[in-house]
This record gives sequence, C-alpha cells and structure tokens, in this order.
Amino acid sequence: MVELVTLFGGGGFLGRYVAQALLQRGMRVRIVERDPKRAFFVKPLGGLGQTQFIAADVTKPATVARAVQGSDVVVNLVGILSGKFEAVQVEGARNVAEAARAAGAKALVHVSAIGADAASDIPYARTKGQGEATVREAFPAATIVRPSIIFGAEDDFVNRFAGMIQSAPAVPIMSPDTRFQPVYVADVAKAIAETALSPERFGGRTFELGGPEVISMADLIRRTAAMIGATPRFITLPDALSGLIASFGFLPGAPITQDQWRMLKQDNVVTPGADNLATIGVRPTPIATVAPSWLVRYRRLGRFGAERKAS
Repeated sequence: MVELVTLFGGGGFLGRYVAQALLQRGMRVRIVERDPKRAFFVKPLGGLGQTQFIAADVTKPATVARAVQGSDVVVNLVGILSGKFEAVQVEGARNVAEAARAAGAKALVHVSAIGADAASDIPYARTKGQGEATVREAFPAATIVRPSIIFGAEDDFVNRFAGMIQSAPAVPIMSPDTRFQPVYVADVAKAIAETALSPERFGGRTFELGGPEVISMADLIRRTAAMIGATPRFITLPDALSGLIASFGFLPGAPITQDQWRMLKQDNVVTPGADNLATIGVRPTPIATVAPSWLVRYRRLGRFGAERKAS
C-alpha cells in the first residue's frame, strides 16, 4: 500500500496540482524544493500532518538520498528551459532514479516532455531524452510522462501571450504553422497521480499527454486574443526576423534564447498510437472551457469585458 509520495519540484506550476491530486487521494506527500518555503502554500491543501517539506537539490546526490528516505513512491517534476541542462535534466534525473531504487521505492514517475530526443541538436530536447535513458537504466520500472505544452491559471505560455496582446496594438506571430496539443495542468496532474499509485498497471511505460485539440501557433494566439476581447493587428514574422528577435529577446513574449525559439519551430503533438491520457482514464479538457476564467484579468474591462469570436 502506498503511503508516502515524495514529490521533487512540488512547489512549481505543475507540482502544486500533482500535490493536490495526491492529497485528495489520501496520500502523505513530501514536497522537495531547494527552498521549501516557496512551497508552503501547498500545506492548506491537505489535512493535518499530511504534507512534509524538505530541502534538496537534484544535482546533489546526498540531498536527494536524504529526501527519498522512507518513500513508497517518488515523482520527479524538475526541469528547466534554460541554464545547466546536463546537470539538471540528465545527472539530476539519474540522481533521483538511483536514490529511489536505493530507498526501495515501489514506483518512480519521471516527467519529461514531448519531443525528448537524445539525438537532438537542441540542448533542451537532447537532455530530456538523455534523462529518460538514465532513469530507465537506474529504475527500469519507472513510468515516463511526456506532456505537450501545459496550460493553466499560473502558466507561462498562454498568460505570456495574453499579456503581450493586452499591451500591444500589433501582435507578432513566430512560427505560425507550428502545431501544439495544449494539455490542461489538472489533467496532467491526475495522470501523474494515477500512474504513481498504480505501478502494477503503468510501471515501465511511456505516456504522451496532449489535450483534445491540435492547434497552430497562429490559431492559439488568435484564440487567446478573442478570449480577452482584444482585436490587435497580427503580424506574421519570417523565420529570419523572428530568429533575430529571439537572439536578442527584446520583443515582449518572445523566447528568451535561440534554443527556445528553435523548439517553437517543431510540432509538439502526441505521437499517433502512443499511450496517452485516455489510456490512463483521464478525459482531456478543452482550453476554451477553462482558460477564460483566469484570462479575464487581461480584458480591458475585467469581468465586464466581453469575449470575441476568434477570426
């Protein structure tokens, strides 16, 4: 029987939802962060004594080993979009997997990303792929979860576009034809909790998680504008110009690095035939049914402003 789930990155955007999903299932949850105080807001989500907090850094094996002591299940949500990819997404993933095995954990769930590829020339995608390999080597029964772009009230994707649209009369669109399959953060959290607590069904498998729609970059930006009642002018940028903008990062909402811009040029959708949300028993939530509830703050008149039909 699973009693204690240790959650690396439990104070992050996805982590808070995973913690809540586990707490609702009656689990004791140990939240691991480099600075645990940043995750204290999770405590009221559970009952008295249901949450624990501990400091650890996935790049420091001794702290990881200490964090997983007594764990029945370990979940690793830690990832970065820039910085020391190798240290965090490869060595860090290995440290968590090896510590989970040494602690006798019954299950390990490792969160990667759609597009993870150890042969990629993009550092983020390459290290995600290499991280999956190190996890499988150290903990063969681990479950790998690969989400598409995750959206939710606290995300840094749809909110970034909404903020850009709100403040600019003209909105540039980079890589307009790139396709995404945005997936709701609560659905991803349910999937992670379910796979974590049912290793006999899901252990050793890889799941790709996407929402119910495949949406192009241009369509996503136009839909976001409609949801906040904005009617800006849309300008499609050629690759050469958007690449230059990305390298300097001077455009509001633009990728911070060239690597992030290169990732935006690649489709981010579930592979046909892959295990997915339906395999786990989670029904995906359309973005249009939930996003307006938090995007309302970007409307000119707030809750009194009207949505518009996407053109």
